[in-house]
Amino acid sequence: MIERTSETPHLRPGARLRELWGYREILVNLVRKELKVKYTASFLGAVWSLLNPIVFLAVFSFVVVVLQNRVPDFPVFLLSGLLAWNLFSASLLSGSRAVIDNANLVKKVAFPREILPLASVGVGLFDFVLQTAVLLLFVMLSGHGIGVEAIVLYPLAFVTLMVFTTATTLWTSAINVRYRDVGHLLNLGLLVWFWMTPIVYQAALVQQHLASREIAGVNLWNLYLVNPLTPIVLGFQRALYGDPVQGGEQVLPDVTVAWQAGLLAVVLAISAGLLLLAWRSFFRRSGDFAEEL
Repeated sequence: MIERTSETPHLRPGARLRELWGYREILVNLVRKELKVKYTASFLGAVWSLLNPIVFLAVFSFVVVVLQNRVPDFPVFLLSGLLAWNLFSASLLSGSRAVIDNANLVKKVAFPREILPLASVGVGLFDFVLQTAVLLLFVMLSGHGIGVEAIVLYPLAFVTLMVFTTATTLWTSAINVRYRDVGHLLNLGLLVWFWMTPIVYQAALVQQHLASREIAGVNLWNLYLVNPLTPIVLGFQRALYGDPVQGGEQVLPDVTVAWQAGLLAVVLAISAGLLLLAWRSFFRRSGDFAEEL
């Protein structure tokens, strides 16, 4: 029988947000600490975050030439979705262990426990910003350009990504305290999730194959879009990569910007609901963390 040692059993979002705001300096310091640990004894430091997309751009530019990939400007197409995935997966993997890795802090200091997984999201966001700067510079230097009419999708996709990432990180970090198998399941789950999301391959091909097929009356293309990261990645790709048709090749789904914005708005609303549920679950369990660690 585990007895709660701190925190009231019911979450009051408004009051809790004010409390979290009061502890914002701790959150910033934890993000700074995680970044220092990540790049400790490293000569280049945060430059490694910049080198990752640069290496990807170089490698896939070479691959496009050798394998004659039909997707025009494939490095831009790949990274516009891959950077969003990296933010999500890195935050989730690191955040799932945030409470466990800070067990001594949890046992000795009273503070809102949400700060720990939020710090993991903050570290992922730091890398995302640096890597996005590299991608945008490459887009400008390569002459690919960015479609002005679709750029509105970028902030919407980014906010949706952050809300969904925070929700899943809070939830996994809480249940991983009691069930340590969660970390192993995440590694397998993210592998499958990656290939279920149109990052490496063209979503237009998926639409062509699934749009006319149904299972039990459910359109398979609509079922494919149930994956929250699919609309998010497609939003980033449409904003940064541009028109669905590039060089005569159908790369992105044949849908309008307004349709994609509406789909992202739906995913954002669902993600906000998931965030509230995940936050409540985390808060309800957080009073037992010290006893369970």
